[in-house]
Amino acid sequence: MELTATTVLIAFAGVFLICFMKGAFGGGFAIIGIPLLSIVMDPVTAGGLLAPLFIAMDLFALRYWKPSTWSKPDLMLLLPGLVIGIGLGYLLFRLLDHRAIAIVMALVTLIFVGLWFARGGTVTIQPRSKPKALAAGLASGVTTMVAHSGGSPLAMYLLPLGLRKEIYAGTTSLFFTIGNAIKAVPWLLLVKPGANVWILMAACSLAIPAGVWLGWRLHGRLDQRQIYRACYGLLVVTALKLLWDGVSGYLG
Repeated sequence: MELTATTVLIAFAGVFLICFMKGAFGGGFAIIGIPLLSIVMDPVTAGGLLAPLFIAMDLFALRYWKPSTWSKPDLMLLLPGLVIGIGLGYLLFRLLDHRAIAIVMALVTLIFVGLWFARGGTVTIQPRSKPKALAAGLASGVTTMVAHSGGSPLAMYLLPLGLRKEIYAGTTSLFFTIGNAIKAVPWLLLVKPGANVWILMAACSLAIPAGVWLGWRLHGRLDQRQIYRACYGLLVVTALKLLWDGVSGYLG
């Protein structure tokens, strides 16, 4: 990867957008910023660039999403599946076609959002479910490893619980803090970043404080209904991006 001013500016903008999403919604929508990165680098290089940066983003975001915003009962149910899913995702990335995983996850997400629209945009509160949490954690682990898009499965479990907006954001923030810390080493083993990537990483790290803070300020200005609508809208964007990546990969 050639390190030019254009590369630095576009990568910086992509990382800033990801940080903004983490500040506003707690995590899980990193894929929103990846199209910008794909302008100046291939997806695998982008994954290697983001893997260590995710850890820095998450640790900074936890300054705002403190333990009082974590749904500890849900995290206890979700995290075992996350760990297993990341390990499985690493194997799938090396052995199988991850484009098919992206397509399947995209279609499942679109169906989930479609059902929400069919109910008139209202959330039907559902009780906690250990099997659903395990499945959501597992699916999130796989998709965060192969496509940096673990937010959809987690949201499909958490949104129907009707958590307060700060609890939703704090829970997703800690969930992905743990997940990103675990997947950083596998990603670095897969990519083995060169010197230019490490330099770009250092430059992009400067976007983290302002991006997270501005997102957190937006979160404070939105009410519960607006946050949930935004999350469902972002799920559509995420699903369409996954679908495009998967289908275009086969066509190309």
